Amino acid sequence: MRRLLVGMTATLAMVAALATASCSVEPTPLPKAAPAATSSGSGTSTAPAACSDALQSYAPYSTQPTPDTFAAGSTMAAIKKRGRLIAGVSADTYLLGSRNPLTGRIEGFDIDIVNAIARAILGKGARVELRVITAAQRQTVLQDHQVDIVVRAYSMTCDRWKSVAFSAEYYHAGQKILIRKGSSITGLRTLAGKKVCVPAGTSSEDNLRRLAPKAVVVLAATHTECLVDLQQGKAEAISGDDTVLAGLAAQDPYAVVLDEKAFTDEPYGVGIPKDHPDLVRFVNGVLREMGKDGAWTASYDRWLAPTLGGGAKQPTPQYGRAS
Repeated sequence: MRRLLVGMTATLAMVAALATASCSVEPTPLPKAAPAATSSGSGTSTAPAACSDALQSYAPYSTQPTPDTFAAGSTMAAIKKRGRLIAGVSADTYLLGSRNPLTGRIEGFDIDIVNAIARAILGKGARVELRVITAAQRQTVLQDHQVDIVVRAYSMTCDRWKSVAFSAEYYHAGQKILIRKGSSITGLRTLAGKKVCVPAGTSSEDNLRRLAPKAVVVLAATHTECLVDLQQGKAEAISGDDTVLAGLAAQDPYAVVLDEKAFTDEPYGVGIPKDHPDLVRFVNGVLREMGKDGAWTASYDRWLAPTLGGGAKQPTPQYGRAS
């Protein structure tokens, strides 16, 4: 059984890698959007966001634009003209974005967010091109305009705001530790000398090095590869967002997420190129509507509630960013 689990996990990683390679067509470059308005009429502050305001995004439009009312030259109009939304996602993060082995489709909580944005821009039957990327590629594909958005458990930080833009927070996660049952690891303070796997180039790696400096960091391209390393004894633990670890534990009956309070805050935002603030405002309007019509709760209940528990609330958005 254990060998079967290892094989299945490795297969998922290989499929994800092949999917990445197959999505090589470059998108039509989008025009640079006009600077974000300094006042939205929403009653929120418009002072430039300081470094302590990583959660502060651009306020949504007071009246949400529709496919019939997009302003000429707007990012949304350009995407509509192209005929499809291009999104950077994961294909091996179970529950958030993973390929269903029966249908071949990528699905999960993050994918529901992508589809809601696509429908708002393109209408019913919206076409979506899902580009499978690693966590380390999220910033690059946005800066190079290879995608319109990234929805891949992307934590909002002040440093990342320097290079990309974010929507308002759509989910609040936290970093934890996953171990093999029977492990002597009981928490963050017991990681000294232990081999802990994290995906390279992620905030999880930065946090682990900062909070557990004596841990032996094992780098992988994805959390799925970390699970394989754990199963093969190359790592003794995995550290990452609780959402991601919940998906790993659901795939391996010998893995368990430590029942301790998350030691970081990981606010997920939709990543958007920095020069497209109009799209940020539009996406914030979509997230606002998902809260009003129950779509956010329905998605959470389907994908995350069975593992993380019910009763979660969509984070309260913070607006007011002007630059």
